[in-house]
Amino acid sequence: MAGISKAGRAALPVALAGVFVAALASPATAAPVQPAPAAAQAAVVQAAAPATAARAAATVTESQWLADVKTSLAGARGYVEQRTSGANAAVRPAIVFDIDNTTLQTHFHPFSQPAVGPSLDLATYAHSRGVAVIFVTARPDFIDSLTRCALQRAGYPVDGLHGRDFGDLFQPVQEFKTAQRAEVELEGYTVIANVGNNTTDLTGGHAERTFKLPDYDGLLS
Repeated sequence: MAGISKAGRAALPVALAGVFVAALASPATAAPVQPAPAAAQAAVVQAAAPATAARAAATVTESQWLADVKTSLAGARGYVEQRTSGANAAVRPAIVFDIDNTTLQTHFHPFSQPAVGPSLDLATYAHSRGVAVIFVTARPDFIDSLTRCALQRAGYPVDGLHGRDFGDLFQPVQEFKTAQRAEVELEGYTVIANVGNNTTDLTGGHAERTFKLPDYDGLLS
């Protein structure tokens, strides 16, 4: 492929799969999901996201996006430290991340897919504190090996990866992601934090705290 580097060609299957998944995962086409009863929800504290509504209709620059991501995650490091220290330490703590435009830059760099810097910093810090780093993604599971490779190449520890199998492709994304966090809990983990850039990544419970990264009304889905 003229004009595309060897690294770009190697990443092409993941990039194309990401485009395919984005179309399937679009919130505009997902069926509405009824919220679980309040008693069944884990206590969730929504981290304050930057005010981005005014920029949603405009083209957002990469530098502005990364600055907004950093703002969105401003309290996450301190929270992880709190939940892994002394009497406040969680039992088998885990942090769950979305992938596209949460941990990997697939909007601005669809071929190379480098790390989202603030998310990588949080993941590596959490891992150093004994927190399992687990990824739940709308990407199909038949590219799990490519996705895992992309994450590890970007510098992420990968303690778990949950992609959608064929049957999951017909399930609303929010339901799938909620069910996967429940599965993580059944494995004995305490999901202390859940990080994503879309409400479908975060709603449904099974996480103590959520951190919403900017998506600018779906521009960075």
